Parts: sequence; structure tokens; C-alpha cells
Amino acid sequence: MKIPLDARFLAVYSGVVTAVLLVVLLGAFAPAKNRVKFDELEVQRINIVEPDGTLRLAISNKARFPGFIMKRKERSYDRSTAGVLFFNDEGTENGGLIFGGRKGSDGKVSAGGSLTFDQYEQDQVVQIVQNESDGQRLAGFKVNDAPETPIDFDAFDKLNKLEGAEKEAELERLRKNGKLLRQRIFVGKRSDRSALIVLRDREERERIVIEVAPDGSPSMRFLNEEGKVVSRLPPAVGK
Repeated sequence: MKIPLDARFLAVYSGVVTAVLLVVLLGAFAPAKNRVKFDELEVQRINIVEPDGTLRLAISNKARFPGFIMKRKERSYDRSTAGVLFFNDEGTENGGLIFGGRKGSDGKVSAGGSLTFDQYEQDQVVQIVQNESDGQRLAGFKVNDAPETPIDFDAFDKLNKLEGAEKEAELERLRKNGKLLRQRIFVGKRSDRSALIVLRDREERERIVIEVAPDGSPSMRFLNEEGKVVSRLPPAVGK
């Protein structure tokens, strides 16, 4: 029996509508957010962003590492490193993890890593650091004072163009004007294999040093503003 054209059209139409309805119903029970799984992902940089595009975290190789970003605006800043950068709610850098290491053609090793957290619109105030250069090794935890005002990029651009005595003079001027970080606490080890805790005043002068020397002898020293030891435990030999 020959099926009329209208009947065939209705049958096809009904089938299409049914298929669409099934897709919609199945979609309603599917997860709201799609997830994609990979066994291995190879990229040069990954940006984690908020729904409005604000950058919150960047994982990057050395070639594509970001400059300094403040309130979503990037400023050229060559760090020559790979790592991870953290950004606050306003899209301003507020810490990161960097690392690297290599042996030069002269056979000298240069290696290190640093995990930092920054003061708002300023530089690092907490740092876990490991550094090795030309046989000199340092590892420890640092706490710094940072200026109360945002980073002065113009001042540092000017500093980077200077050399020698002029650069030292400009550094001293920035230090006196409170534009530089000042280390307050260090806990770690130095190249001579001593282990120590150093507490500094607001002018970055050592005031209390607790140390275990390379030979294993412990000591605790109290220093005045001129850096002179005013008290020591145990007392120095002969005193």
C-alpha cells in the first residue's frame, strides 16, 4: 500500500521532534559545567581567570612569563624565569613561585627557587628562598618590611639605567626615602654552613643573632645600633 505524502511528512516530522525532545531531556540531567579530561597536556602558559576575565593565576615557561601586572595592566619586566604568579581580586600581582637552575660554560652552577607573598601593591614581605651561585649557598625564610606606598616604577626604571657609584648613591637615596624593602627576620643557613636566626630593626640593622656555627658551637648575640655586640651567651672567652 502506498503511503500518502502528507502521512510520510508527518511521520518524519514526528521523528525529528521526538529526537530533539530526547536531546533536551537528556541535556537537562547532564552536568551544568562541562569537564574535559586529558592524560597529558603540553602548553607554554596557562592563565586562570575569573568570569570577567580578571587574571588570578598564571603558570608559564620562561619565554612567556608575564611582566608586572597591576590592576590588569601589564608593565614590561624581564625576570628570565619560569614559574607561577598569583594575582589578587583586582588583577594585581601579589606573590609567586619561581625556580630555575643551570651550569654555565665555565662549569659554575646557578640555581634557586623562591616562594613569595606580597604586600598590597608592593613587593614581597614573606619569602621562602633557596639560592646557589658560584659555590655560595643560602636557604631560609625571610620576613621584610615594605613601603606603605605602591611600587614606584619610575624610580626603579631610573635606577636600572645607572651604574657604579651613581647606582649606589641612588640606592642609598631610595633606602633613606623608604622606597626599598627592609629585611626584618631571617631563619635559615648561610654558605659557611652556619644555622641562624637574625632579627633586625626597622633600619635593617642586626640586633639579635642566634647562631649555631659550622663547628656546632651555639651562641646568642645582642647588638646596638652601631653593630657592636653588647651582650653574648655564652660569654666570650676571656671575659
